[in-house]
Order: sequence, then structure tokens, then C-alpha cells
Amino acid sequence: MARILRFDASSLLLLLLLVVSAPLVLGQSNCHSHGTVQYCDGPDGKESPVTAAPAATGTIDGPAATTTSPIAAECHFHAGVEHCGDDHEEPTAAANGKGNCHFHAGVEHCVGDGEEAHEANGSCDRVNRDYNIPLRIGALFVILVTSAIGSFGPMLTKKFTRVSLDGYVFTVFKQFGTGVIIATAYVHLLTHAELLLNNKCAGSLKYESTVGAVAMAGIFVTFVIEYFSHRLVDSQKKKKATARSSSESSVTASGGSAKPPGDTVAAEEGSVGEHVVVDNTRSVAIMEAGIIFHSILIGIVLVVAGDSFFVTLFIVIIFHQMFEGFALGTRIAALPRSTTTRLTKLIMAAVFALITPIGMAIGLGVLDRFNGNDRETILALVTLDSISAGILVWVGLVDMLAHDWIFGYLKNARPLKVAVGMGGLLAGMILMSLLGKWA
Repeated sequence: MARILRFDASSLLLLLLLVVSAPLVLGQSNCHSHGTVQYCDGPDGKESPVTAAPAATGTIDGPAATTTSPIAAECHFHAGVEHCGDDHEEPTAAANGKGNCHFHAGVEHCVGDGEEAHEANGSCDRVNRDYNIPLRIGALFVILVTSAIGSFGPMLTKKFTRVSLDGYVFTVFKQFGTGVIIATAYVHLLTHAELLLNNKCAGSLKYESTVGAVAMAGIFVTFVIEYFSHRLVDSQKKKKATARSSSESSVTASGGSAKPPGDTVAAEEGSVGEHVVVDNTRSVAIMEAGIIFHSILIGIVLVVAGDSFFVTLFIVIIFHQMFEGFALGTRIAALPRSTTTRLTKLIMAAVFALITPIGMAIGLGVLDRFNGNDRETILALVTLDSISAGILVWVGLVDMLAHDWIFGYLKNARPLKVAVGMGGLLAGMILMSLLGKWA
């Protein structure tokens, strides 16, 4: 019995040595399994598939075969991130036109049962499809009406009702819009840009933080614009104050009476109020610029999406445009007529309502040539998405969130108004983040 035990132990040791040394005999090392395929690092240091791993563990069948064991699916590192198990993408039924296909940021991904997503057909060539053109033309007008309802709605509500801009109703609208803008920047734009760069057709970029860096550039450009605009407004205010003081001095010297102190204080307060108004107008204009970039891309992506996903994406974008329209429309409606004419407000709302249908019209024009897997197209979309994200991050966090809550009318508001505003803010963030699952 002892001899049998010794024989079994020695056999097990010999088998273990053969398992470890087999890849080295073949000039390979650092072997690990992914599904039914075993990968080893060759003499040149490159990882390559060796052979299909045998179903039974711990067996050897000739020099070309390799062994596998329950611990063969070992872990390794890529760019400082540990990967274990079946991380390699392998040909699947989806690559042959089977499985479930869906779209992310204008790029089609197909998924087989229990498999990970990969680019359609494993190719960067354009995928030819039969598009339902009448359906897309009809959707264009629906998006136009929906966007118009969102952007013009708050202005109509203000005009035909007695709702106060600082009341509970407008507080909900404004804070809901703030949440929508913040979620659009982080959940939609930045996520879309990252998804596009993960497409193998984009190639490998030497700088892995491209999306974050471009978004930071958008933030910086927005900051510079606002900073110098502040300086310009302050300079104009000082010139007006100097001219007013000179005028009052000349009146006093000629024997006239100067303005009462109260009038001077009122004039100074008016100039300060004008400063705030100008800042709000500029902030709304910058916010709309960021939304315009994003909305054009939305229109193009919607049209070029395949028919299998078009209806779902269309429904999601209807709500997306309505939410963004409310976010912009409430800020436009809050601009006073003393510095922003009604015509200017109507133009700002109309631009938002038209921009996504314009993007859809562009998509219809290039429908037979658009390739979402083209490298130049991907990098262009990544750049626009990232810049828009940076603009909306600044506008959402600084001009909207901090402006209302830290320095604005909600700073010392009643607890009920704070609760209502916080509820609207969270609702905007949550609903827009939920839409990020599809668009």
C-alpha cells in the first residue's frame, strides 16, 4: 500500500512538471486559457493562440498539444489593469450576422448568447443596410415639434401665467434642467466618447486620456471666455461710473444740485444688477453652444442607426430633447427683457428646436456613405463629444448649480423650496442618466 502511494505521488509530481515545462519546450511562456483557446507568450514576447485546450484536465497528447488545469485561466495585466479568465474576444455567431445587434454612439455592436460585445462583422468597413427613409423623415418632424415644446414651453408658461421665476414651479423646472445638463455631460457625452475610442477601428492612441484631456480643454476655453467677459463688463461699468461722477461734479460746480444720495446708490445697484444680467445672458449662450454640438451629433446618429434599433433610439431621443429643451428654455425665460429682447429669446429657443432636425437632415444626406467605423469619423465624433462635455460641465456646475445654490436665490431659501429644488435636481440627473442606457 505504501508503494502504491509513493508511485501515485511521484506520478502526480511528474505530471505537474510536464504541465509547467511543456510551454517552455515549445519556446513559449506565460500561458493562460480563455474559453477553449490557450494563449502563450512566444519568444518575441507577443501573445498568440496555441491550440484549443483539451476538455479533460491534466492530459498530454503529443508535442503539439498543451495541457490545461482548473488554474490555467490565470490572470495577467494590460495597462495596469488585471484581467482574469475569458477576456479575449473570439469569433462568435454574432460575427456571422447572428445574435443581438445594438448601437453605441453610432457604432453597431453584435452580441451572441453569453458573449461580449464586439464590432459588427469584425470589420471596419461600412455595413450596407436597407433604411426606412419615410420613417426617418417623419421622425425628423416629430423631433422638431418635441424640441420646440421643450424650449418654448417655459417662455409660454411665463407669458400666459403668473408663475414667479423664483417660485416653486420654476424652481423645479430650473433645477431639473441643471440635473439634465450635468447628466448629459457625464453620462452621455463622456461615455459616448470613451465607447467610440474603445472601437478597434479607432486604432490605438498613444495618449490614453484623450477624452478627458479634450474635455478639460473645453472647460478651459469656456472659463477663459467667461473670465474676459467679466473683465469687459467690469471695465464698462467703471467707465459709466466715472462719466456719471464727472457729470455730477460739473452740475455742482455750476450751481446746480447733485443727485440725492439715494439716487446714486440706486444707480450703482442698477449697474451691479446689469452686470449679473449680462453674465446670465452670456452663460445661457455658452450653454446653448455646448448643446448645439451635441444635438447635431444626436441627429446624425439617430438617422444612421439600423432599423432594428431605430424605434427604440427614436423614443429615447424624444425624451432627451424634451428634457434638454426644458433645461435651456427655463434659463432663456429667466432672462429679463431689459437686456434680452423677446426676439432674441425666440431665436435662441428656435435654434435649439431646429438643430437636431438639421443633424438628421445631414444624416439623411450621407446615409449611403456614412461609416461609423471609419477612423477619421470616430476621432471627429470623439472630439466634438468631448468638447461639448467640457462646456456643459462648466455651465452645469458653475453657471447653474453653484450660481443658484451657493451664490443665488437658493442660498438662504426656505426649507420647502430647498427640498423642492433638490428634488428637481435629482430627478433631472436620474432620468437623464437612465436614458444613457440607450442613447
